Amino acid sequence: MNAQNTPEAQTADLTSADLTSAELTSAALAAEPGEALLARYTASLLGVFGTPQRVLVRGSGATVWDADGREYLDLLGGIAVNALGHAHPLITSVVSSQLSTLGHISNFFTSPTQIALAEKLLHLAQAPAGSKAFFTNSGTEANEAAFKLARRHGGQDRPRVIALEHGFHGRTMGALAMTHKPSYREPFEPLPGGVEWVPAGDAEALRAAVDETVAAVIIEPVQGEAGVHGHPAGYLQAAREITRAAGALLIFDEVQTGIGRTGSWFASAPSDSAPSDSAPVIPDAMTLAKGLGGGFPIGAMLTFGEHASTLLNPGQHGTTFGGNPAATAAALATLHVIESTDLLDQVREVSAYAAARLAELDFVTEVRAHGLLIGFDLEAAAGQALAPAMVAAALEAGFIINATGPSTLRLAPPLIITTEQIQQFIDALPEIHRRSTS
Repeated sequence: MNAQNTPEAQTADLTSADLTSAELTSAALAAEPGEALLARYTASLLGVFGTPQRVLVRGSGATVWDADGREYLDLLGGIAVNALGHAHPLITSVVSSQLSTLGHISNFFTSPTQIALAEKLLHLAQAPAGSKAFFTNSGTEANEAAFKLARRHGGQDRPRVIALEHGFHGRTMGALAMTHKPSYREPFEPLPGGVEWVPAGDAEALRAAVDETVAAVIIEPVQGEAGVHGHPAGYLQAAREITRAAGALLIFDEVQTGIGRTGSWFASAPSDSAPSDSAPVIPDAMTLAKGLGGGFPIGAMLTFGEHASTLLNPGQHGTTFGGNPAATAAALATLHVIESTDLLDQVREVSAYAAARLAELDFVTEVRAHGLLIGFDLEAAAGQALAPAMVAAALEAGFIINATGPSTLRLAPPLIITTEQIQQFIDALPEIHRRSTS
């Protein structure tokens, strides 16, 4: 190697202009006030998210700070992504260490971390022999892979895919085609065809819809975007029986519910100590993302058994970045922390505490807690969009939450959140509610 091309030589060669540029991407930008940064955002970024609520510059555990120095308790966790909170020391150490040796290699090659993560996920999912993993960068990409898996299984003879009303599976074209909400889909039609919806949680409606023309059924075990709604006891087992009898694939979208979010590794496979009368249900495929990387972008599709695992052949699907060493190292670190610190027990404990305390508030009409994926409905006058107003008031009070509808709030905090931190929020809720209704 030419001495001038070594990392050491390149570092030594940095000019003062280079150093200034590097500084402008970190400390100098973070020192700008939030208003100025938001103006720059509006001028330079595509407006698909609207105007961001704040410019966040730093985080630690379940706490974040904005560009103006204000502190917030993060009860949304990057929409169920930051499973271990912000700047977790093991994740930052592992990712830094991995990037110092090998960050990206393309899928012409593999890495020890990719192999180890695939093995670990298949073990946690109780996958039978012949099962496989495919890594992506996000949940919508994992669901794209699952949609293609369904098409390969169905071929010309099984053109139909059954999804559930109020389900959400992503924003890319295939995942969007399976998403129920018309306002998400209609601006982009025509979408990939053949998708039909049945009422969520209705086993008889599912049974009536599924026959030998159906390639697959896709189900979120808990519908997060819809306001955190689970299904009646036995529904997932019924879906397994119905799809098996018809020869259709059963696909679980656990992008939001997987990796400990509900107090079990997967919502479809509750822990023995979890409050559920359901036994694990083994699907034909499962999609994961969000909390899997603890904040680092990674998704996965797991296929269960020989048939589902041999439907996609070389060249029929792929991704450039999926399963790279840095992402898979982050995911392994995340799984290790959850497992080694008994975090699933804490999730169940904090969930039960939060559900009980929220239910005591006189303006809360219903609480739906699936681990640390919690939805609660608010008493509101007809036509009043109370939940969005409370999101804004909560932010002013130092809490990050989310509205999934005009009267529904959602919490998806880091799995490391404590009962004391949850209580801070609950103590503040009456005043947040008062400010939102006055």
